[in-house]
Amino acid sequence: MNREMKKFFQELVEAPSPSGFEQPAQEVYRKFIKKYADELKTDVHGNVIALKKGTGNLRVMIVGHADEIGLMVNYIDDKGFIHFTTIGGVDTNLLPGLRVNIYHNKKMYRGVIGRKPIHLLKPEERTKAPKIADLWIDFGAKDKKDAESRISVGDPITFTPGMEMLNKDLVTTKATDNKAGVFIAAAVMKELKDTQIVANLYSVASVQEEIGLRGARTSAYGIDPQVGIAIDVTHATDYPGMNKELMGEVTLGKGPGISVGPNINPMVFELLKKAAKMTKTDYQIEAAPRGTGTDANAIQITRAGVAAGLVSIPNRYMHTPNEIISFKDLESSVKILVEFVKMIDDKTDFIPKV
Repeated sequence: MNREMKKFFQELVEAPSPSGFEQPAQEVYRKFIKKYADELKTDVHGNVIALKKGTGNLRVMIVGHADEIGLMVNYIDDKGFIHFTTIGGVDTNLLPGLRVNIYHNKKMYRGVIGRKPIHLLKPEERTKAPKIADLWIDFGAKDKKDAESRISVGDPITFTPGMEMLNKDLVTTKATDNKAGVFIAAAVMKELKDTQIVANLYSVASVQEEIGLRGARTSAYGIDPQVGIAIDVTHATDYPGMNKELMGEVTLGKGPGISVGPNINPMVFELLKKAAKMTKTDYQIEAAPRGTGTDANAIQITRAGVAAGLVSIPNRYMHTPNEIISFKDLESSVKILVEFVKMIDDKTDFIPKV
């Protein structure tokens, strides 16, 4: 990955963007994508939508969601400790002892999630996941008045870790889910900047996926695409404790997952595979026998229906402060999607056939 793209990826993953508070990450996306888009807008929900005009009428939407899981200030006690609630699917087992960032009026404050020490836990408490009510955040406030001079109820909170390379390919971040998808949506438009295409390409950084696929639903309704591809992460199964017989085989560095199942238009699935073969790009097939739980769900059932697809980046340790992905898989996804967009035109038939 070249320096420009690596810098863009790092700025995305380090920008704070819990669901409902995505604009720091969206500003990173806007700043990058404006050089490659014919039109750029942000809608009332905060979705950022970039358009590269084609020569035809077909509209294709490629979307990654910009929101990440996080926490929110819920109560400040008399001693200045913060009590919090969760945004999205947070594993409370991982929270005690974590350093977190609290954001208020464009300022950031570092805090530590506290819990009663293990020495003082009752035997039955040691074997149970902590409840949110048993945790708090200490950010060094003297008392409630001191705390409220800097933060307030409703402030968003994120995990602290930024981006680190584990080797030349594997990278760990707090928010691979799903800054990876936003990165790919932008990279596809960048790669097509000087290429004439028939389809009108909409690259979208959507919001609020982690709390109900909301941004994809509203942005897809506004764009009214004939084709919609969601880009997200999927559970890698190449590390201890993962049941491949149950979850399938998904390996970092062997290409993105291309999903097949009722959430996926069969013609989109076949064309994505064809694009991978034409570009000699590795990919993995992912079985999706029901709703995928991604933006592809919302896109598929927008208006009278959209030909939906899903491209997924293998991800270790999803919804933790240190997720791991492969840069190779990002680059492979871009190659496949660039070729897919170049292949389709007004005559492409997405009606399922026997």
